[in-house]
Amino acid sequence: MKARVGGVEEQMRALIRLAFISACLAPVSLPAQRDGYVTTSDSARLYYKIAGNPGRGIDTVIAIHGGPGLDLESIYGDFAAMLGGKHVVIFYDQRGGGKSELPADTTRLFASRQIQDLDEVRRHFKLDRVTLLAHSYGPLLAASYALAHPSNVKSMVFFGPVPPRRGDFWTRFGTNFSARVTAEQRAAMTAASRRQNDDKLSDDESRQGCRDNWNVALRPRLAEPDRTLPLLKSDLCATAVAGMRYGARFGNRVIMNSYGDWDLRARLETLEVPLLVVHGEQETIPMDLIEEWVTSMPHARLMKVPRAAHFTYAERPELVWPAVETFLNSP
Repeated sequence: MKARVGGVEEQMRALIRLAFISACLAPVSLPAQRDGYVTTSDSARLYYKIAGNPGRGIDTVIAIHGGPGLDLESIYGDFAAMLGGKHVVIFYDQRGGGKSELPADTTRLFASRQIQDLDEVRRHFKLDRVTLLAHSYGPLLAASYALAHPSNVKSMVFFGPVPPRRGDFWTRFGTNFSARVTAEQRAAMTAASRRQNDDKLSDDESRQGCRDNWNVALRPRLAEPDRTLPLLKSDLCATAVAGMRYGARFGNRVIMNSYGDWDLRARLETLEVPLLVVHGEQETIPMDLIEEWVTSMPHARLMKVPRAAHFTYAERPELVWPAVETFLNSP
């Protein structure tokens, strides 16, 4: 009889162990809908969109767009096409752009709130440790989040990031950018931006202004624009027109200014999060400033991409995406 009881107890323990292992290996449970809204603790609504399908062995990553004041559509087409088959990718519009909250009180846009929003997106989807993929301004938000919540971040990938400190970044970036545009192109961008942001115009007219602006403004951010401009899959003018206008008029300036004279380097020295920085050799953001991400962090490495600038993942996909996948799959 004892043997029988002991056998039952052993079977129960085995079942419990199996259940525990199954729970640990179970895929992340995500909403059935492919887009929706996260409601934050201060009642803001953040728009999200999901690419990829959950499954055993499928990692979930959060993609962070640039700007600030842009939206998820600025990276969705490229990231979803190359990552969606192997990962679940959660994109979201940061508040102050796209289809997310466009607050009348712009203090609700500050960096501290953006960091909290990212954490609330993570918790909304019941994620533990996540990988953050970020482009342009996005890495500043991602790194600030990792410093605030290091145990929540598994790894990070930065594409064409701003540097880890402000310093003379804006001056040097402006000089490089200006050297790549003519007076006629600058005038065309200014006129197009005015049409985009003019709320007296129809949505169609403003959206066309956005497209006319980016058709010129993207060229100095590409190493070989005639070849690579058609390769960009993301649409920087696809979101709600109200979000585009607000982001350009308020979001970009207020959010960026809220970081002040940022310098993350000393704090980054203690951040035990693996980082891959992908930066084009013809980028308008100076390479020596980007190298400071790697010299500041103990587990960071830099991939310099030839014949590429700000959109390395579209300009040289044959080099970039295999390197990203190798990094994401490394132990």
